[in-house]
Amino acid sequence: MVIAQSLFKFIKTRNQHAEIDVIAPEWTVPLLTRMPEVKNTIPLPQAHGKLLLGLRSRIGYNLGKQQYNHAITLPRSFKSAIIPFFARAKRRTGYLGEMRWGLLNDIRKLNKETMPRTVDRFISLALEPGERMPSEVPFPSLIVEPQNISKILARLGVEVPTSSILGLCPGAEYGSSKRWSAEHFAEVANKKLKDGWHVWLFGSEKDTAATTEIQKMTQNRCLNLAGKTSLTESIDLISLTKAVVSNDSGLMHIAAALGKHTIAIYGSSDPKHTPPLNDKANILYLGLSCSPCFRRECPLEHLNCLNDLKPEMALDALSKIPA
Repeated sequence: MVIAQSLFKFIKTRNQHAEIDVIAPEWTVPLLTRMPEVKNTIPLPQAHGKLLLGLRSRIGYNLGKQQYNHAITLPRSFKSAIIPFFARAKRRTGYLGEMRWGLLNDIRKLNKETMPRTVDRFISLALEPGERMPSEVPFPSLIVEPQNISKILARLGVEVPTSSILGLCPGAEYGSSKRWSAEHFAEVANKKLKDGWHVWLFGSEKDTAATTEIQKMTQNRCLNLAGKTSLTESIDLISLTKAVVSNDSGLMHIAAALGKHTIAIYGSSDPKHTPPLNDKANILYLGLSCSPCFRRECPLEHLNCLNDLKPEMALDALSKIPA
């Protein structure tokens, strides 16, 4: 969803009067509120893998009165093309996939070799057929609400630090093959704490096992925020950091969209596919012969792509950040 903001911004550069509504999973709606390009959001209930034909057709029918002149479908699934069809959008653009003939009337073929990055694939759908890709694409840039920060910190009983803050994001929803070890994160934390930095741990409730382990290895000197903040609260608090070390995850893209020095760690995934869109990003990736495998767990059971990516590499990248 963060990457999709580049598409929204690109549409606005071509037509500043364009009104953009976004259909998206319900849990991403708070994220969309931080994108000024988006006028309205239409939330979809979380139902991974389910067609929900009746629900999707009803949503589409209800949206028909809006008389959309263009619908861009980013996923290549059959179900994602249902709502634009029933909404009777005049032009329905998307990539060929899952027998969507009829549902879409502007079908494009995806060449993964010429467009390895997700952001380019998204933006290409806003171009006319045969039109060349722009030399540069707009980066995501989320809105921060400063008035919320003091409220969040007051609730947590935390004062704004006077020294630099390092954010650590040890989670990754996809699976263990995208998660750097807690030991490696802790080693980075201990070094920066020694240097006088504050270290904040970000994540959802699912990441509390990792953040608790990091806390133990740092003598509870970090601020553990995992499971204690909402998505938008995390955005506002990450805005206070000077740098963020993160697995390839949603929080990594959020940090990049906030303009932070982002140290992005890649294991089973491909940095050529979903890199952090930020000129300040530093990608750490070993590129082993078995990488990228895109598996949730290491099929070879050694996880060398992450275990051999040592904390010194992240610390070296952090040392080059201007004071």
